[in-house]
Amino acid sequence: MTNAGGRAESVPRRRPLGGAGCERPPEATYARGAFSGSCTSTSDVNYAAPPSCCVASSRDYRWACAQRFRIMRQPTYCSLPAHEAGFCSRESPDMAKTAKAASQTLKPSKVVVVKAPPPGPTRPGAKLAIAGGTPVSATPVPFRSTALSQADIDAAVAVLKSGMLRAAKKCEELEARFGEASGARHAMTCANGTVALQLAYEPLLKPGDDVLVPAWSFIATVSMVVARGCRPIFVDALPGTYQMDMADAARKLTRSTTTIAATHLYGCPVDINAAQKLAAKHGLKVIYDAAQAHLATYRGKGLGAFGDAVTYSFYATKNLATGEGGLISCNDDALARKIRLLRSHGETDKYLHESVGYNYRMNDITGAIGCSRLARLAEQTRQRQKNAARYDAILRAIDGLTPPATTDGAEAVYHLYVAQMDPRRFTCTRDEFVNALKAEGVPTAVHYPCPLTRQPAFASFADAKVQKSVPVAESLCQRVFALPMHHDLTDDHLRLIGEALTKVAAAYRA
Repeated sequence: MTNAGGRAESVPRRRPLGGAGCERPPEATYARGAFSGSCTSTSDVNYAAPPSCCVASSRDYRWACAQRFRIMRQPTYCSLPAHEAGFCSRESPDMAKTAKAASQTLKPSKVVVVKAPPPGPTRPGAKLAIAGGTPVSATPVPFRSTALSQADIDAAVAVLKSGMLRAAKKCEELEARFGEASGARHAMTCANGTVALQLAYEPLLKPGDDVLVPAWSFIATVSMVVARGCRPIFVDALPGTYQMDMADAARKLTRSTTTIAATHLYGCPVDINAAQKLAAKHGLKVIYDAAQAHLATYRGKGLGAFGDAVTYSFYATKNLATGEGGLISCNDDALARKIRLLRSHGETDKYLHESVGYNYRMNDITGAIGCSRLARLAEQTRQRQKNAARYDAILRAIDGLTPPATTDGAEAVYHLYVAQMDPRRFTCTRDEFVNALKAEGVPTAVHYPCPLTRQPAFASFADAKVQKSVPVAESLCQRVFALPMHHDLTDDHLRLIGEALTKVAAAYRA
C-alpha cells in the first residue's frame, strides 16, 4: 500500500517473539506492499512475504504463528521448518482459510530496509517504568493485608497466660460461631485446610472410587483424593467464573464415579444447584472445598448448608487467617462423629480408642486468633466486595481486560480478584504485562501457572488426552492474573492501580 506521495506506508508491528530461523528485531516497522525475498536474522532486515500459512490478516499482515505464540508461549512464529510443515494452518482451519486468502492479496514489490527502534511499547504515551519511565506509584501497593490487630494479639496472649495451649474452649467457641455463620449444624476445627480435606474424604470415599475434581484449583483439592487411593477425573473450568464446569463433569462420569469434589475458587461459589442436581441424578456425594470462600453465600444461604461436607482453610493469606488452621463442616450427625474420631486418634475416652485416627487437632492459640478475627470478618468481607466493584468498573473501561464473573445466585467474597487479559488485544504476553504492572508499583500473582492436569504429581492420571480435555483451564493459565485484594485497600490504592492498568494497557495496545 502506498500513500498519496507514492511512498510505502509503514505500520507498527506487534512486539517480536523469538523463533528459530528468523529472529526479528524488537518493534520493527513493516512497510506494507514491500514484501519479497526470504527471512533473515539481522537488525537491518529485508522483510519478506511470509508463507501463506503464517498470514493471519491481509489488512496488516499479522502472522498466525505469532498469534499462536502469544497464546501458547511456543516460539514457533517465524520458524522456517514450521512454515514448511504448514504449522499454523494445521492449528486452525479458520486461520488457514484467512491465511490463504490474505496471501493471495499480497503484491510483492520493492524491498524496504527498516531499522528497528529500541525495545519498548508500540504506542505513544507515558513511558513505562519497566523501560525507564516514572512509575505510577513509587511505593508498591500492598498485595495483601495479614497484620494482626491488637485484639488478635491480646486474644493470643490471654491463652498463653492461661497455660491451656491445646485444643480447648477457644477451639470450641470458633467451631460454634463459624458453624452458625456458615449455616452448618456441625463444625470441627483441625490443623490446616489440607487435613480438613483428608478428614472429609476418608469417611466418604473408598479406595478405587472415581472422583470428579477441578482441573483449575489449588493442588490440595486433588492430592487428598489421590492420597485416599481414588482416581481423579479432571473437569474443565468455566471461562468467566473460573469455577468447575458441571456440564463437563456430567460428560466425564464413569461407572466408578461416586463423588464430586468441587472448589469454591477465589471466593466465588461454584454452581451449587447444578452440582446438587448432577449428584442427585447419579447418586453421587458432594464435597466442597471452601478454603477461599469464608462467609460466601449461595441463594441466600451459607455454604455450610450444602453438600455432604465442606472444608475450610485458615492459612495466613486467607480471608479468615490464623496462620495455620482449618475446619470441616457437615449436617450429618454420624459423619460428624467419624470426623471427630479421625481428628484425634479415634479416641472416645481417655486412652480408649474406637478406631484408628490422627492428631489433626487445632490448638487454642490458633482458636483464639480465629475467634478474634471472625468478629471482624463480615465487615472486612463487605469492604472486599466494594473493592471488587471498583475493580470491575476499572477493567470494563480497558479494552482487552475482563473482570471475573460471579455464579448466578452467588455472593462472592473475593479471596482473590482474578482478572483476564485477551492476548489478541495486546502486543505482549500476560507475564510481560504483569511485569510492567509490578514496575509501576502494582504487584500481581498468577493463580495458577498451570492446570492440575500438568502437575507432575498427577502424571499417571493425566495423559495427553486428559490434558487436551480441559481447554479452558489450559487457556486460563496464560491469561489470568490476580490484583491486590484485601480490606485495607484505600481509594488512593485503587486509583493508582487503575492508572497503572490503563498506562500499561495503552502502552501494549495491539
